[in-house]
Amino acid sequence: MRSQTTLFAIVFAIFVVVGATPSATAAPSGDACSLLTQANVSAVLGVSVGPGSHVTPTFLTTCTWAQPGSPTIGNKNVVLSLKTADAFDMGRKLVKNPTTPVRGIGDDAYYTEYGKRPNLSVKKGNVAFNVAVYGDFPVDQVKAMEKILALQILSKF
Repeated sequence: MRSQTTLFAIVFAIFVVVGATPSATAAPSGDACSLLTQANVSAVLGVSVGPGSHVTPTFLTTCTWAQPGSPTIGNKNVVLSLKTADAFDMGRKLVKNPTTPVRGIGDDAYYTEYGKRPNLSVKKGNVAFNVAVYGDFPVDQVKAMEKILALQILSKF
């Protein structure tokens, strides 16, 4: 199970890096960490998380909120990645894993499932993002948490 989780995290990170752009058009501020608060994420995950942090100080389009002091792989955390609408559309076409349309979120949305772990991609206008919840949660709960977070993010657009 741990190797599957590790593999999923690596595949997701590659997908995010390829699809993300550091453009200010990716979100109102271009900074993924500005779109959710530590309190938002803690409330949804049901555990205390640290402040959002970027992959690197100059790569602002991806942000992670995680339990402090926990190992990165296997802990409860959220990863938000901003991308262009073109990357959103390409992700649906290029991904070999199943996608499931989601209604009522943005202009278009879909879940991509890696193994049994979903991640939610959302597009509104010419901007898009992926939000992924990690941790030992049932799949239906992960999807519900990702929807809540996506709606919070969209409120900033």
